[in-house]
Amino acid sequence: MSQYFDIHPTHPQQRLLVQAVDIIRRGAVIVYPTDSTYALACRIGDKSALDRIRNIRRLDKKHHFTLVCRDLSEIATYAKVNNSSYRVLKRYTPGAITFILKASREVPRRLVHPRKQTIGLRIPDHPVALALLECLGEPLMSTSLILPNDDYAQTDAREILDRLGSSIDLVVDGGACGFETTTVVDLTDDIPLVVREGLGVFNARV
Repeated sequence: MSQYFDIHPTHPQQRLLVQAVDIIRRGAVIVYPTDSTYALACRIGDKSALDRIRNIRRLDKKHHFTLVCRDLSEIATYAKVNNSSYRVLKRYTPGAITFILKASREVPRRLVHPRKQTIGLRIPDHPVALALLECLGEPLMSTSLILPNDDYAQTDAREILDRLGSSIDLVVDGGACGFETTTVVDLTDDIPLVVREGLGVFNARV
């Protein structure tokens, strides 16, 4: 049976964060709030939980998850960050932008683009998400909660619980989220390239 945590959107309760982290570490699939949409997530490298998320969203093996990180140093652990990329990341994080970078050896192979050897990473600008990541001490494998046949992401935690039921283990309710996904920016070349327009505002010329 799915658990439901009603967490304060700006001052998340530590006891609930600790409980949520314990659930994640036991192989859970969770729903949690971000600065863009509610998202599905699990612990990095957990193949069983990853497969469950793929099944919920009906994603094929080519879909690449995002590593949601707590800070720049964590991004640098999981991606190869040069000086120019670092300047961009420092300017635009935290925020609703996912950055594509070359993956480091710390990233599980199943998460890396097979040809480009890249991974998506971001730092959310949301108190609950950041507090959860800080308590967990590592990134979450994450993807926006857009269900099959839906055009937009889910915005209400109670409705998400009703729709997904026992297919997930925990819903972290941090208040209403938006329905627009992140902007995606490729930083693998010298000039940043916006590959998907979304909620985050990015200007490569700045």
